[in-house]
Amino acid sequence: MNAIVGSHDVVFMVLDALRYDVATDAMARGETPSFERLIGSWERRLTPACFTYAAHHAFFAGFLPVPHEPGIHPRPFACAFEGSQTIHQNTHVFDAPDIVSGFASAGYRTVCIGGVGFFNLATPLGRVLPAFFQESHFDRCFGVTDPKCAENVFELAARILDESREEQRVFLYVNVAAIHQPNYFYAEGRSSDDLGTHRAALRYVDRCVPVLEAAIRRRPRVFGIVCSDHGTAYGEDGYIGHRAPHPIVNTVPYAEAEWHNP
Repeated sequence: MNAIVGSHDVVFMVLDALRYDVATDAMARGETPSFERLIGSWERRLTPACFTYAAHHAFFAGFLPVPHEPGIHPRPFACAFEGSQTIHQNTHVFDAPDIVSGFASAGYRTVCIGGVGFFNLATPLGRVLPAFFQESHFDRCFGVTDPKCAENVFELAARILDESREEQRVFLYVNVAAIHQPNYFYAEGRSSDDLGTHRAALRYVDRCVPVLEAAIRRRPRVFGIVCSDHGTAYGEDGYIGHRAPHPIVNTVPYAEAEWHNP
C-alpha cells in the first residue's frame, strides 16, 4: 500500500447488506458479469460489525473485513496506533484519527456518496460518517426506496472521477443501497423481501456497474476495494435482517483490485 497511496486513486465501494453466499453463487452462475470483469472473484471475510454504522466506523479507522481463517492479518491501511499487531511493513500508516483524513493529508480529494440512512445528511446522526470527508453527497434518489438508486449513485461517482484532474488523486467512497431492505421491487410480482429479491437486487446493481467501470478505466491508476459491510438474514435460525452477530450477517464478500489504464 505504500506504493499505492499517492500514486493511485482509491475507490472504496460497499454493497450494503450483501450476503457472501449470494454474491459467490451468483458470480459462479454468471449472473454478475460486471463484477466478475471488475474484480475477478470474491473472498470470504468477516466484518468487524453487524450493521452499517458500526462497520463503517471500523472501516474508516482502517479495520476492514478480515480473512475468514484464524490468524493475525496485516491491514492495507491503518492509523498510527501503539501496540497494533496488524500493522505490517506493507501497511500504509496514516498519522491521523481516520484513514479518510489521512488520504486528505496525502493530497487526496476525499468524496463520499451515501445511500442508506446513516449517510442521510438531513439528520445529525446521518452526518457523522459523511463528516469524515471533504465532500459528501446524499439524495433521496440514492436511497433504499428508489428502485434506480444504483444507477443514480454510479452516474454521480463516474462524474466525480471524470471531473477530477488527471494529476489529482481521489479517494472515493460509494455506498450502494439497492441490496439493503427493501429490495422486493427488483423481482417481478413480489411484495416483500426474501433471498430471491436480495439476489435480484444484486443482479440489478451488476447491470449498473459499467458506467462507473468506464470512468475507472479513464483514470491512469486506480486501486479498488469492493465489499459488503454486513450480510442479511432471511429467517436463518429465526433471525431476520441484521444488527445481530449471526454467521450469515458476519460473513461478507470482499475483493481488492488494481487497474493500470493506458
